[in-house]
Amino acid sequence: MVRVKLINLTKIFGKVIAVDHINLTISDGEFVALLGPSGCGKTTTLLLIAGIYKPTKGEIYFDDKLVNDLDPKDRNVGMVFQSYALYPHMSVYDNIAFPLKLKKIPKNEIDKKVKEVAKFLHIEELLSRKPFQLSGGQQQRVALARALVKEPDIFLLDEPLSNLDAKLRIEMRAELKRLQKELGITTIYVTHDQVEAMTMADRIAVMNRGRIMQVGTPDDLYNKPVNTFVAGFIGSPPMNLFEADLKTIGNEVYIEAAFGKLKITHEALRNVLMEKAGTSRVIVGIRPEDIIVGNGDLEGEIYAIEPLGRELLIDIRVGDQLIRALTSPSFRGIAGERIRFTFNYDKIHIFRKDTGKAIV
Repeated sequence: MVRVKLINLTKIFGKVIAVDHINLTISDGEFVALLGPSGCGKTTTLLLIAGIYKPTKGEIYFDDKLVNDLDPKDRNVGMVFQSYALYPHMSVYDNIAFPLKLKKIPKNEIDKKVKEVAKFLHIEELLSRKPFQLSGGQQQRVALARALVKEPDIFLLDEPLSNLDAKLRIEMRAELKRLQKELGITTIYVTHDQVEAMTMADRIAVMNRGRIMQVGTPDDLYNKPVNTFVAGFIGSPPMNLFEADLKTIGNEVYIEAAFGKLKITHEALRNVLMEKAGTSRVIVGIRPEDIIVGNGDLEGEIYAIEPLGRELLIDIRVGDQLIRALTSPSFRGIAGERIRFTFNYDKIHIFRKDTGKAIV
């Protein structure tokens, strides 16, 4: 298998900087997701690694070999697209065998490899069918088989689950994760779906506007976001973010926001904020599950209640600010009712207003 290293990787189309000086190392056998909104540069990055695009600047290494000028066919990568890109006139067998035929591998060896990979992906009984006779999940398995039959060093997947229904997506997430761990192939997975990235990847690179915002484990990104973009993008429902002022009176620290004035009693948090007090404005972040409803030092009005099965999502309006809280389905309340709430201070995040970077 192969380690992938991107150094100051940049791709410019006309006046558009699609990928902007990306630096990322993906270890041998690691599963890394490129996660971000549409247009953030994640697919362009994948196509640069595949060799379909040439970098404007920067370097791509497979282990210690510079591959910038290497053709896609010489990079030994297996790629699966969102559309699956199966040849409609060919049988499943011929679709899988196609990359091996291009390499002029002997017929008996092709037959052996096709049947082995079909068995591994549980599609042996589909080999004589045409793509139009297959379900979405079956087509996806065929596309995976075609990529894997080459025994690639690197596995590149571009939103491969987007065209599947919700139930099948969940099944295929587990299937892809199992597949990657069994084969040990270095895998780069592009998605805009944070649940896919969080459940499947060893590490995630969160991208925005052509840049990497943060690289880390799912746990790191969820609990230690480095800026407001990552904080707001990771988590469902997303983190509550609102502007506030930091104020100190003697040795006491307060956060003043539209919803009220909070005294910070958590000692470690207070000590950090004492150094930052005087910062004109900050952004406070708190996840919905870290808001305690029913009692506390803050008050608002129930704007809406959304049942989610095992929990309730409550929208609380304080002035023109909406705060979302998750609570037990046993909670009783109606829209328009006044409600008290507070925060779990151990879980508060505080960011600079000017740069969006994390203070706490």
